[in-house]
Amino acid sequence: MGKLGRIPIKKISLLSVLSMAVEALWSNRLRTSLTMLGIIIGIGSVIAVTSVGQGVQKATEQQIQALGTNVMLVLSGAARTGGISQGFGSATTLTWEDARAIAQQVPAAEAVTAYLQRGGQVVYGDRNDSTSILGVDLNYPDVKEIHPKEGQFFTQEDMDNAEPVVVLGSKVQSDLFTSGEPAIGASIRIQNGSYRVVGVMEAKGSVGGQDQDDRVYIPLTNMSSRIVGNNAINGTGISGFWVKAKDQVQLEAAQFQVTNLLRIRHNIYPPNPDDFRISNQIDIINTFSNVVGLFTVLVSAIAGISLVVGGIGIANIMLVSVVERTREIGVRKAIGATNSAILQQFLTEAILVSLLGGAIGVIIGVGLAFISAQLFSFPFVISLWSVFAGLALALVVGLVAGVIPAGRAAQLDPIAALRSE
Repeated sequence: MGKLGRIPIKKISLLSVLSMAVEALWSNRLRTSLTMLGIIIGIGSVIAVTSVGQGVQKATEQQIQALGTNVMLVLSGAARTGGISQGFGSATTLTWEDARAIAQQVPAAEAVTAYLQRGGQVVYGDRNDSTSILGVDLNYPDVKEIHPKEGQFFTQEDMDNAEPVVVLGSKVQSDLFTSGEPAIGASIRIQNGSYRVVGVMEAKGSVGGQDQDDRVYIPLTNMSSRIVGNNAINGTGISGFWVKAKDQVQLEAAQFQVTNLLRIRHNIYPPNPDDFRISNQIDIINTFSNVVGLFTVLVSAIAGISLVVGGIGIANIMLVSVVERTREIGVRKAIGATNSAILQQFLTEAILVSLLGGAIGVIIGVGLAFISAQLFSFPFVISLWSVFAGLALALVVGLVAGVIPAGRAAQLDPIAALRSE
């Protein structure tokens, strides 16, 4: 601190001010470190949370886009048990004939695939797995953009004869078969029936909380006749169907056409509600993005409390510093230092503490985001705006927190300051 008085006050440059601020902070390293802690935690949390939120959002968008952004899902109505809705897809309000009519009469539709879904056990030897059983038609691989990595999908002959053949999801394969054990040609049991494995699907991962690999596929005709049974008065009842529009631009037109055609087929007229629900991949992406965005803002706001605490800490420490350095301030004023020079000195120290804490917080936040991305397998995303925003926020906190202590130091009476102990 004594070195500050040897510098010609009237000729102090910005570099000299910075040098004196660094010297003052370095001489009280422990106090400076504790002062920066709130800023480090706040900025680090904001950077990490923002990055993780963007990474999860991007991963989900990539997974959904891999399934096709020009695809929409039409679900059958919701069954009610004891007045409680069991969710869309639980009632039999859609039929395979509805799906075929959509394929033939909707100009914007390129392809349609129907499915019938139930949960059940699949057994191979002494190993078993609880999974989803999907009865699907031959259009499923093309519409859903998922194809066998081993073997093949079932054929038209399998569909016509309701053959007991099955294509496994990649997770089901790994659960039932040991590494190196061939699945193709093996016989597994589904709902007490014997099914021959003809293919294994490529891995697709989870989308919207549903594991696309934890399922098995059998011909829709077999599913309807041997597992579910006759579940519709007219035609073959289904859980729903996927519609692939010719391109993403025509998705909205396809949805409009499908809605109107189903209403006509089901004799639904206003004000009666639809007995089906339509959702498309774009809606899913937008909904998920909004949820992740709101969550990120919420957590970032909570992390921002640390910045407020950090700012209060800087103000308190700087006020203590003014009291401790009262005599030094008196000496500087006595040899010609102006109020603005004193103000500048203490403001610089507060800003340096805040900026240094912000820089360390950015580094820690980026590190935490990178580690999270590696552990949970989502893209590592760091936007420059979040880094710059973090540093700018730290600068503002330091500036605001340093104003009162710096102003108090600048207003000290030099004679009173020299007399202080």
